[in-house]
Amino acid sequence: MAEAAHNGAGDGARLIAAAEATPDLLLASGAYLFVCPENLGSMTGMMKEMFDRCYYPLLGRVEGRAYATAIAAGSDGTGAQAQIDRIVTGWRLKRVANPLIANMEAQTPEAILAPKTVEEDILDNCRELGAALSEGVKLGIY
Repeated sequence: MAEAAHNGAGDGARLIAAAEATPDLLLASGAYLFVCPENLGSMTGMMKEMFDRCYYPLLGRVEGRAYATAIAAGSDGTGAQAQIDRIVTGWRLKRVANPLIANMEAQTPEAILAPKTVEEDILDNCRELGAALSEGVKLGIY
């Protein structure tokens, strides 16, 4: 999903793992796309750790910048979505696209551990989401 969104974002967009995100990279970007799976009703630990590291260094420095989200979930994805929205409210980011939540319907141990296949229409939506971040330098974080 992150790669599809990155492809849709066009030239100038960067795709980086949450573990590699730094306050300087975020500060140098004009728009953000946060892409992550939902684990146990929450965003992944790596995404949360990225916000923990970068939140205070960016507080008061990124207001009004565009953001969007894409969540891959085993069920509804609203837990991870709510966490990200709550955090970026402090940064005063501006949502520019409706949340994209891909329900993978993985509810059994076998389904959870199995490789996931994302439907082409979801990938198209991810590309459109990347394109929605057309203003400024874009940074996709997954």
